[in-house]
Amino acid sequence: MKEQNQSVKVRLRVLPESLTICQLSTLDGFSFKDGFYFLGKTEDEISLVCPTANLPNDLIAKREDGWRAFKIEGILDFSLVGILAGLSSVLADFEISIFAVSTFNTDYVLVKETVFEKAEAVLLENGYAVTDSVRRQDKSPREGKETE
Repeated sequence: MKEQNQSVKVRLRVLPESLTICQLSTLDGFSFKDGFYFLGKTEDEISLVCPTANLPNDLIAKREDGWRAFKIEGILDFSLVGILAGLSSVLADFEISIFAVSTFNTDYVLVKETVFEKAEAVLLENGYAVTDSVRRQDKSPREGKETE
């Protein structure tokens, strides 16, 4: 198993809401509500990540429900190297895929809800600090069983 770059300790915070990744047909009439939103627009598409409860249903062309997010705490300097690579490597070792989004200040790593507790356990075992945890601290990520 690969180890994360130990030169930079990363703190993660679990976002409380269930998220949806969707493709919008238009931005006409779209408005931001409270909560986490990430909007990306290219010449090919308009993508939105937002709380499932706040979906602009009348604007959605495609959607993928059932995501949860880890926020990398603090402001990340642009000169930092390997933060997302370290996280994605650790999760990939346990066959957990991610959807990552970046803002000016930090990064967010989204994982499907079905494997979110496992992802959190894997990150904790690999030296990441996680606040606002959703899992019980006594489960093993490898087996999902109680540890002694």
